[in-house]
Amino acid sequence: MNTQDAELVVKLLEDDVSAFDALYWKYHQAVYRNIFKFVKEPIATEDILQEVYARLWEKRKDINAGQSVAGWLFVISFNLSVDYVRKKLREHTFHKELYNLNIEGSNWEDNPAAYEEQYHLLEEAISQLSPKKQKIVTLCKLEGKTYDEVAEELKISRNTVKEHLSIAMTRINEYVQKNKEHKYVLLLLLFMKN
Repeated sequence: MNTQDAELVVKLLEDDVSAFDALYWKYHQAVYRNIFKFVKEPIATEDILQEVYARLWEKRKDINAGQSVAGWLFVISFNLSVDYVRKKLREHTFHKELYNLNIEGSNWEDNPAAYEEQYHLLEEAISQLSPKKQKIVTLCKLEGKTYDEVAEELKISRNTVKEHLSIAMTRINEYVQKNKEHKYVLLLLLFMKN
């Protein structure tokens, strides 16, 4: 857990707008990239990004200061992206394979337990990895850093980052396969892929 983030979350719980601003500027680009990888539309991505941060402010009292705020933002952005894609699929009635996954509609904002379930599943899957792979998944997938940025930060080659991430995603996939009873986990995994 990033101690700076933990301090910001504590301040956020106290309605500190500057903490909200700091979290926005720290993570908005990574959240944008993750949403865009899924929805592939700049305007929709901007709208979803704004909604993610609106939810952060609205739900600030529900956030646990001990959990990763990056992970929380990732799960919220994933859920909103899935909702957007599902709505778009319904409107256009194409890509029936995805729609036929029979994902039940739900009001995520009224169900904090659903966020927690997904967050904990993601956290559990990542915790099964070696410390180095955990760090690389966190930096690449949750914080949205590029291979080059991670390589420079960890003082390893770009190819090593790519190799570790590939192995980590395979292991996360295996973990998810063993937990198929959780709704959305397969889509969550797709969302995390490059």
